[in-house]
Amino acid sequence: MNIIGRLTRDAEVRNLPNEKKVVNFSIATNDNYRNKQGERIEQTTYFECAYWISPKVADFLTKGTLVELSGRAYTSAWLGKDGEPHAGLNFHTSQIKVHSSSKRTENKFTESNKKDKKEISNSRSNDSDKDDDLPF
Repeated sequence: MNIIGRLTRDAEVRNLPNEKKVVNFSIATNDNYRNKQGERIEQTTYFECAYWISPKVADFLTKGTLVELSGRAYTSAWLGKDGEPHAGLNFHTSQIKVHSSSKRTENKFTESNKKDKKEISNSRSNDSDKDDDLPF
């Protein structure tokens, strides 16, 4: 099953007792249709997602990011602390495609790239001094 939606919060990496790590995040999907009266109805569905393959993906999964997920959906039900019944949709994610990132992620990686480029240019300028001694 594939679903497309936006993250409702930043992804969190949880460490489990058996030394495994899981990335947890939530997405909202939107659907709209017209009812019999011709009124446009918009419906939002929330999924609690888990990704077990690599915790590094959490760096890209920030609030507002548009993602396409492949995996399987399942439901869960529980009683809250107040004794009220609750239900939710969960998604066991096997593949993630990032379609757009949030502004915070873009800024984070832009700053990181600028720093990397600065370090590269500094190392090149040091190398050029060494090049002067070469016979060709």
